[in-house]
Amino acid sequence: MKLILRKSARFLTRREAGLAAWFRRWARLERLAVSLCTYECRLVPGLLQSEEYARAVFEGTIPVVSDERLEALLAVRTERQRMLYERPTVPFSFIVEEHVFRRRYGDAEQMRGTLDHVLEHSAPRNVTLQIVPLEGGLHSCLDGPVRLAETAEGRRFAYCEGQQNGRLIADVKEVSLLQQRYDTLRSQALNPKDSRGLLERLRGEL
Repeated sequence: MKLILRKSARFLTRREAGLAAWFRRWARLERLAVSLCTYECRLVPGLLQSEEYARAVFEGTIPVVSDERLEALLAVRTERQRMLYERPTVPFSFIVEEHVFRRRYGDAEQMRGTLDHVLEHSAPRNVTLQIVPLEGGLHSCLDGPVRLAETAEGRRFAYCEGQQNGRLIADVKEVSLLQQRYDTLRSQALNPKDSRGLLERLRGEL
């Protein structure tokens, strides 16, 4: 684990200060991963957020952040999103609850901008987006959001985040269990084509 993190140091930028302390180790692993999976039930995943959406999220942070801190957070978010294009052979999988895209913020134009951004950034062949529909019922990942990564060495890690904390998981059995849950959820969510169709319909309703 320590060796993997040391190797990832070359990918870091001075903007790392814009990351929450508990998230930094996971951010380093992201840069080395040969596959990344994300399940999210609260917000649009950070790698798919538009600038306006991310700004709205950070502006609602408590305690309130300074303007300087806000810009640093946005810069880091933008930097991380470049992975989707800079690493075209790395598969990125996202599974997101439908209600995340229905949650209103700002006006209709901002909502359309967010959906357009998600549709654009999930279009590359190495990016897969699936939506868990509202009528889908209960499913295998009800314990909360989870992220999964595999390194070139074949090691797998998971990351779970809550209020003011995050946990990097390296235990083989625990990661395997979370991977099983994620794989099961893939079969319970809409396929990528139907997921894009749903986002387009939501956009048309605005």
